[in-house]
Amino acid sequence: MPVVLGIGDVAGISVGHDTDLAALTGCTVVLCADGAEAAVDVRGGAPGTRETDLLGVARLVHRINAVVLTGGSAFGLAAADGVMSFLAERGHGFRAGRTIVPIVPAAVLFDLGIGSPVIHSTAESGYQASVMARAGSIEEGCVGAGTGATVGKVLGIEQAMKSGIGTAALRLSDGIMVGAIVAVNAYGDVVNPTTGQTIAGARDPATGAFAGATAVILGGAASRQPVFGNTTIGVIATDAALSRDELQRVAGLAHDGLARVVRPAHTINDGDTFFALATGRSAVPANATAVAVAAGEVVATAIVRAVLGARALGNLPAATRA
Repeated sequence: MPVVLGIGDVAGISVGHDTDLAALTGCTVVLCADGAEAAVDVRGGAPGTRETDLLGVARLVHRINAVVLTGGSAFGLAAADGVMSFLAERGHGFRAGRTIVPIVPAAVLFDLGIGSPVIHSTAESGYQASVMARAGSIEEGCVGAGTGATVGKVLGIEQAMKSGIGTAALRLSDGIMVGAIVAVNAYGDVVNPTTGQTIAGARDPATGAFAGATAVILGGAASRQPVFGNTTIGVIATDAALSRDELQRVAGLAHDGLARVVRPAHTINDGDTFFALATGRSAVPANATAVAVAAGEVVATAIVRAVLGARALGNLPAATRA
């Protein structure tokens, strides 16, 4: 079988999932325990985040120790507390006098409409995901933050399809690695970036065929009910040494990859958010433009892998698996 590169192949990065298949929710932790330069780009109209202001310009702290991607809407942000405990026990974090404070930004997606509305990721979930974190190959599909993820909700959750979490990576010609992991919980459809054909998305209630999210919205047929349950969140990581300003551009081009395969993206109903990390483990001088362009490519691939790796759950069908 071919070797599939993912974000776990970036030096200094390890990933762990905590999955609750009964409640259809979970969390994913991207650990960079020894620290990584970081930036964030929030584009969607309904984000749920933690510690993103810390990643802006003119901030004291530049290096973070982990990113949490989680289900459970704002409740799920509690998972970051467990990751902080895990890191603090091992002496990782920002040293403030006698205290070590792990820096752990987070982003959430809303999955309470498909699984349990009252069970969500907790501090214990984040801790367990950290314990499970490994470098190298990463489980994809309906695990971690992708457990309750769905796509194509313009006609309501009943006409949506199951999605999940996916990862991909590229090794550039100079040896620099760029990887992404994305939990795909979009309002719109996911399409093949080459053909434009829908892979997973809103289904016509009469025929079961793809309805075409953009056409539904422009035709005025989108659900009039409040459409909760959206947001695509992810992390891009590289072993290059990049500044925060350069990483801001990387996070921005990651959204270009999202818009290439999720249609429409960045709506008022989505909270699309991407973090960009640079571990600086490579000694090769970085071409920041090449890293940023690669970010868009690996994000698009990771999103497609997320829906193709999903399976039918919560009475919703999946693209390729029963």
